[in-house]
Amino acid sequence: MQLLSTVQDMTNEKLAVVIRGDSAEQAEQTGAACYAGGVKVLEVTFTVDGAENVIRRLKQRFSDAIVGAGTVLDAETARIAILAGAAFIVSPGFDKQTALLCNRYQVPYLPGCMTITEMITAMEYGAQVVKLFPGGTFGPPFLSAVKGPLPHVNIMPSGGITVDNTAEWLEAGAVMVGVGGDMTKGAKNGDFDAVTAEARRFMQAAGGVQ
Repeated sequence: MQLLSTVQDMTNEKLAVVIRGDSAEQAEQTGAACYAGGVKVLEVTFTVDGAENVIRRLKQRFSDAIVGAGTVLDAETARIAILAGAAFIVSPGFDKQTALLCNRYQVPYLPGCMTITEMITAMEYGAQVVKLFPGGTFGPPFLSAVKGPLPHVNIMPSGGITVDNTAEWLEAGAVMVGVGGDMTKGAKNGDFDAVTAEARRFMQAAGGVQ
């Protein structure tokens, strides 16, 4: 199945970058800089004006990248992203209609969850991976605790992920991590070489974890 194949490809990479920007051009450059550093899972947020165009451009430029959409709040936005070629959909919270739409088109939906109840609900609506958000508020011990009653849940922490704690999250049971500003902060000043350097550091941090 396409859905399961995409999820497997994403979790094999262990790391996704959350791409924001003041413009579509800046977001595209940021994504390209992250890709140059070895990151292949690119989450373009819909806080970027023209995010769907950024998704199209990154897919055209990097055929082996897994390009998806982030900060998707509703099914309407998810539909726009999917039509633009988004390989996955990420939300800060769980939305039933978005889950149903993603299932209809066999596109992975990664909703933000903070509680056991939210995680169970998301899984009942077909979520193969749930996003623990904001991850930094909880920490790796919380993930380990959740895996007690829910050993089968696949969790991607996002928010507060750093080079120093990436391995700790993965060792605690995260199937992958979502990284934002800690990797892409150089883009704010137009220093995309710095973004590439940070991407390499993150990939190195994640690479040694089985």
